Amino acid sequence: VVRRRLLQRYEHQPFISCLAGFYSCRWKRYQRERTEPGKCCCSMRECMFFPLLVAAFCFSLVFLYTWGEGKNDYNGFDWYNYGNLGFWFLWSLVILIVAAVLFAYISLLLVLAMCLLAEGQQLYLHWSHKIGTFLVLGFCISSLFALSILWRDHRKTVRLSFQVTAPYLHIGAIALMVLLSWPVALHAIRADKKVIQVIIVGPYLAILLFLFLIPLGMYSPCIREMGTLGPKPALIGHRGAPMLAPENTEMSFLKTIEHGGDGLETDVTISYDGVPFLMHDYTLRRTTNIQEVYPNDAGKDASLFSWDSLKKLNAGTWFLKNKPFLGMGSLSKADQNQAMNQSIYTLSGFLRLADSHNKLVIFDLYRPPEKHPYRNLWIRRILDVIIKESKIKRHLVLWLNNNVRAFVQSVAPGFQHTMGRKAPIEDLLKHNIVKLNLVYTDMSSEDIRKYAEANITTNFYVVNEPWLYSLAWCSGAHSVTTNAVHLLKDLSQPLFLMTPQQYSIMWILTDLTSAFLISLIFAL
Repeated sequence: VVRRRLLQRYEHQPFISCLAGFYSCRWKRYQRERTEPGKCCCSMRECMFFPLLVAAFCFSLVFLYTWGEGKNDYNGFDWYNYGNLGFWFLWSLVILIVAAVLFAYISLLLVLAMCLLAEGQQLYLHWSHKIGTFLVLGFCISSLFALSILWRDHRKTVRLSFQVTAPYLHIGAIALMVLLSWPVALHAIRADKKVIQVIIVGPYLAILLFLFLIPLGMYSPCIREMGTLGPKPALIGHRGAPMLAPENTEMSFLKTIEHGGDGLETDVTISYDGVPFLMHDYTLRRTTNIQEVYPNDAGKDASLFSWDSLKKLNAGTWFLKNKPFLGMGSLSKADQNQAMNQSIYTLSGFLRLADSHNKLVIFDLYRPPEKHPYRNLWIRRILDVIIKESKIKRHLVLWLNNNVRAFVQSVAPGFQHTMGRKAPIEDLLKHNIVKLNLVYTDMSSEDIRKYAEANITTNFYVVNEPWLYSLAWCSGAHSVTTNAVHLLKDLSQPLFLMTPQQYSIMWILTDLTSAFLISLIFAL
């Protein structure tokens, strides 16, 4: 007892005490044990658990990167949850915060373990941290599995992200290997058998060599020769500027025009009495105050309301209440007042606005349900509004709907006919298609170039993040549909743009510097 008290009183290792305290909850010196030369760094149970800690770090890192790169689609994820839960909440932000916290927690445990090993201390992870590690591992694995099932296109997003982030992820991986060289070298030197030294150093050197050579198989359209970059893709406002104003309202489209957007995208539904209006959802619940005005009809199809009923709804107050986009910022008082007074917008008004500012228009058309008076007349009614009521210049219309396309071409020549999927060039030319409107996960610089050679341009939707817009720019896209016209318009050149020579210098310097530092650490 006296000896223990003396050891507690004359503790001269505060750094080790902190390390062991946070990792093992062993704050007192007599509770700890040093690793003898040639002996294992921990008990058999701890040796079996340490790989789980490393696995938790790897899975939490993968999940954080995967979810972080999915920011482009956070609004779609939150909208999906709204449809299932019935109320709006930024679930995407909550998951991002949770992923960051879990990764930081596991990273801290791993750093503490490496420091303790470097100080020659035996590892003993406290039971509470072991439970935490299991929880992190289980959460990350189940979340990645759920993403792969429920959001399959997200894997394509991650693969696209590698095309722009891979050179920088490579540098990060090399830096991590330099940091790991310290405990690896220390343990290799302390080992008293050659076999153990080979077991420790061999896998480390194999991974390091793989990382040194991996750029040989790396491809990025943003690594290109000077002067080969194409023009900046045109910006088409997705339902206007939905980060600045309520979607599909006059205010939203005016914001797109104000920020220099080149085109406007929307969704068209037909009221029960034949008035085409703008609405994305099949019901009015999310983007109007229908639950206050017509509470018994909140779940009713939007096209089953008369225009007189639709005119009574407010289409802006929900935007101020829900704040549907992450990082929206605060609106000015004038913009708040304007948003509060928005109503449902007609197709005719939308087309006149676009025509007066010489903006391209593209829209999805929703066919009315069974027993609707315009069920079989919807295309004719839309054409009447375009040709007779709005009288928009026809070359501004990107006609996307594939129903009775030949009929549309005969009665309304001059539209820019657009296809919503990839197809053989011969088929596209046969149907006079001049543009493809594709989801961004179908982005391929090779396909873009192939279609461009046939004078068929490409538009990708929905592109919100600067890295994704940069990739579209480097790949040769003609235009993108975006929620963030006000942000992307300020991009003067693609992010991550560099020449092959610049990348080669960066790669060689990284490898040489890391090899020198690792050799120095092993030598010392």
